[in-house]
Amino acid sequence: MIKITLPDSSIREVDINSTPMDVAISISSGFARNVISASFNGETVETSTKLTTDGSLVLYTFKDEKGKEAFWHSSAHLLAQSIKFFYPKVKLTIGPAVDNGFYYDVDMGEDIFSESIFKKIEDKFLDFARGKFEFTMRSSTKQEALDFYKSEGNEYKVELIENLEDGTITFCDHSDFTDLCRGGHVPNTGIIKAMKIMSVAGAYWRGDEKNKQLTRVYGVSFPKKKELTEHLEKLEAAKERDHRKLGKELELYTFSKKVGAGLPLWLPKGAALRERLEGFLKEAQKKAGYEMVITPHIGHKELYITSGHYEKYGEDSFQPIKTPKDGEEYLLKPMNCPHHCEIYNDKPYSYKELPKRFAEFGTVYRYEQSGELHGLTRVRCFTQDDAHIFCMPEQLDTEFKNVIDLVMYVFRALGFEDFTAQISLRDRDDKSKYIGSDENWEKAEKAIIDAAKEKGLKTVIEYGEAAFYGPKLDFMVKDVLGRSWQLGTIQVDYNLPERFDLTYKGADNKLHRPVMIHRAPFGSMERFIAILLENTAGKFPLWLMTDQVTILPISEKHLEYANKVSEQLSEAGIRAIVDSRNEKTGRKVRDAEIKKIPYIVIVGDKEMEDGSVSLRGTTEKQEFKASEGSADKALEEKSNEIKSGALNINDFIIFVLDKVKKSLKQF
Repeated sequence: MIKITLPDSSIREVDINSTPMDVAISISSGFARNVISASFNGETVETSTKLTTDGSLVLYTFKDEKGKEAFWHSSAHLLAQSIKFFYPKVKLTIGPAVDNGFYYDVDMGEDIFSESIFKKIEDKFLDFARGKFEFTMRSSTKQEALDFYKSEGNEYKVELIENLEDGTITFCDHSDFTDLCRGGHVPNTGIIKAMKIMSVAGAYWRGDEKNKQLTRVYGVSFPKKKELTEHLEKLEAAKERDHRKLGKELELYTFSKKVGAGLPLWLPKGAALRERLEGFLKEAQKKAGYEMVITPHIGHKELYITSGHYEKYGEDSFQPIKTPKDGEEYLLKPMNCPHHCEIYNDKPYSYKELPKRFAEFGTVYRYEQSGELHGLTRVRCFTQDDAHIFCMPEQLDTEFKNVIDLVMYVFRALGFEDFTAQISLRDRDDKSKYIGSDENWEKAEKAIIDAAKEKGLKTVIEYGEAAFYGPKLDFMVKDVLGRSWQLGTIQVDYNLPERFDLTYKGADNKLHRPVMIHRAPFGSMERFIAILLENTAGKFPLWLMTDQVTILPISEKHLEYANKVSEQLSEAGIRAIVDSRNEKTGRKVRDAEIKKIPYIVIVGDKEMEDGSVSLRGTTEKQEFKASEGSADKALEEKSNEIKSGALNINDFIIFVLDKVKKSLKQF
């Protein structure tokens, strides 16, 4: 017998050589019917894998991310099989699961994979699925694997195998199809009930533009037809919320080929939006004891060698900038933290002066592959709401929890309520990707786990997702369409303080090493605004709106009165504009709605005579009568009328002003 520990810490004793599916059946036959994947001691296994030792077992259904990953990876095998059925000479390369489905990269040779073949591929895919073929893993020697793909003339698989160690190579078989694969599949093809090819794109082999361009076929699949239908409906809704479409309509940002791919240009309204977001966070940071700093956009190459960034990311970053001085090289800044370490190093600190909290809206540069660029969510230049806290080890717990509070404040103010805190830890097996001692990593990981638990956050643990210098608490936010995005992050770092030899003088008059917390509630301004755009469909919280009110004079003779209304609103702190174009009122109203302006004020003869305005908002048309006096006077004189529901134009000013100026105070 062996002891199997489940996620709820319960232990089941089962016969040696039992499988994860056997364990699932022992729990409940109904539950077992939904189990499609598993992990044992942190490693992905098949549900048919024989368990021979005690260990921890996690069983996944399609509702779990790991379950979806296995489901979609299995579907990629079926996609490859279906493509090869119609194109026997195709060369298969790789086919991973991705966030919303899967893809397979193929070399079509002289053939072209066009939309006309989509339906045939989908039908053949489902034919294969209905065969209920089991996915079976088998080991292979390196030579056997090389011989197999050399006989097929597949240089891509040969290249992959040449980089693998003998004894680690496995294949996955189903039906009459076989593919080089590390594992992680559903029990059989019959579980896959619905599938659709979503798109086709070009992709360079191994992401290198110097290599041949392959055909990347994207697909998505589900265990029920209904789920595919719902998914496609969500995608249609997402098109209307696409931040690229909304960004253009709202005149927030643009791109220019002459400036360069992935380098956004912020237009006046977008720049104003960014300023308001920055101002909001700066005010909160000031109250929390942060000090603003500014660092250059470049740094000496040696800076990033010291930090470790050059070793880890140098090949994928913008290449060094050579100066007229022989041998001198600089890099575009990929991270702000090395600069902040040097700011800390500018002077000696005593324990009485800690923690030090340095904050910066710092612009950084990463060379993303052209095929991976996507609007504002994947760019080559972005601004982080970055801050680094240097504290004593005994201050770490309090400081980390204070940062969690700040992230919660930001999320509540901007309407992000559905999120999971992902505790991103080191890969349990491959520690070569990380710097620092095991002792420091264990302390940092424990600090994050304890703080998240004490704050009552809904958490998941993901191994292998840590930064190279420390573990993270990543906030995975779900938007209104159920899509998950990584926004804020908090990281604990014992390693950079060592690499930069950061110290403080303790109460014992000896030098000690501070702990460093990296944090960014927004993450990147670009990505955050893109997600905020899509989550709100461009209808930002009122305090963020660039234009809160648009005033529409019916004709030119009403323009002077419209300007007076605009002045009165502006004096009250309301961002109002006058649409003086020579267009019909209906057209102006439609344009204002497209631009998501929340309030529309219309003025004509009646309004001029009555000293009133016609106000349109998200509800029905309303009438507001103007009164004399300043907004401050109105606030004093009309507060009782506001409470009783008697509204006029000044009341409207106060109403909006209250929303703008005080909406954040509730958080």
